[in-house]
Parts: sequence; C-alpha cells; structure tokens
Amino acid sequence: IKQPKAHLLVHHRRWIHSFFTFTLPFALEVYSQSSMEARRFLVASLLFCYFVESCYGVTFSSLQRTLVVTASPTTGQVVKAGEDQISVTWSYNQTFPSGTDSTYKTIKVKLCYAPISQVDRAWRKTVDNLAKDKTCQFKIVAKPYSPSNNSFTWTIEKDTPEATYFVRAYAYNSEGTEAAYGQTTDPHKTTNLFKVQAITGRQVSLDIASVCFSAFSVLSLFGFFFMEKRKAKTSQQK
Repeated sequence: IKQPKAHLLVHHRRWIHSFFTFTLPFALEVYSQSSMEARRFLVASLLFCYFVESCYGVTFSSLQRTLVVTASPTTGQVVKAGEDQISVTWSYNQTFPSGTDSTYKTIKVKLCYAPISQVDRAWRKTVDNLAKDKTCQFKIVAKPYSPSNNSFTWTIEKDTPEATYFVRAYAYNSEGTEAAYGQTTDPHKTTNLFKVQAITGRQVSLDIASVCFSAFSVLSLFGFFFMEKRKAKTSQQK
C-alpha cells in the first residue's frame, strides 16, 4: 500500500480539522431547519467542496528542492533560437536524507520564463497549482530518474519566443505526479537568467528571392522604355 505524501497528509488534516470545527456544526444546524430539497442540496454542496479540495492538485510550494540543476548559458548571455545549444546537468542533492528520492521515477527538464518576461502576459503566468502553472512551457528532455551523472545538450527550438529564461527540472513519481524540483536560479528567480533571441522570420531564400524580383522589375522597366522609344523612332521614319 502506497503511503500518502507528508505534505498531503498535513493538508488533509487541516481540512478535516476545519471541517469538523466550523463547517460541520453549521451544516448540521442548517440541515435540521431545512426542507428535504434544501437538505439534499446541502449534502451535495459539502461533497462537492470536499471533491474540489481533494483534487486541487500538487502545488509548487509543497515541493522540496532536492535537485541540483545547471545550464551552460551565463548570466545575461543571449542565445539564438534555432542555432545555439544549451547544455543542462542535474543530480540529486546529497545533503538530503538517504531515501528522500525513493519515489522518483522520471525527470523532466524544462525551459521557463523569468518574471521579467511574464509581466502583463497572462499566458505565461506563474500559479502555485502546477496543473495551472504556465511558467515552464518548453520541454527540453524527459528521462528515467538517476541520482547522478545526468546531462543533455538541447538545440533551442526555432519557435521559442524571445524572452528571459531559466531552466527547471521536475522529478515525477510512478503516478506521474510532481514530487520534487530543482532550477538554475534562486527562489525569487532573479539570478542566472539568460535571454533567447527569436528568429526574425526572414530567411536567406526569401532575401534572395526578393533581390531577384527587384532586379527583374528594374530590367523589365528598362525594357519597356527601350521598346517604347524604338516604336517612336520607327513611327517617325515612316
């Protein structure tokens, strides 16, 4: 039988204490004074509230930072999308007690937006509930968990938006739930940040085609004037 996580046990104990201390007595009083339809509605509401509370999901604040993560870009460095590469390493932080990582099964490394690139952009918003969090939208790699000697070199994808980033790794348990994390920046996400320069959208082939079209237009214009001038001379000679 799998044992529930410590933080989830604490979370549910708090909910149970609050339920029996405040919610249940009030509900019983209302229940005793209500009609049958109102009683059914009250019971359904209580069950719904418990369901929502139980299924809220894992929060980032509940995770331990047990992974040590590094990335090759230096602070403030500008790397180019579609061209440059990022080398990432990760390992288990040995300062934690032995067995802390016993439930880790998978590691997923992601490219994440720094706060400066999240301002006024709701689609990049950081939310404590990881099911709703939009901080880390770009997958770098996913691998089976190993406590040491992990590395990966990633070519920045062409469609990566221009922004300031850091790298974060999540450890997942056998159920696919986040169990721990590590990142290249500090808790406030202000250090070891780097920038990705997006592709401008102009390709070499498009530039060549544009030059050729311009040259053709100029030659066509000169050809038109030459033909018109020749026709005029021919008319005068007749």
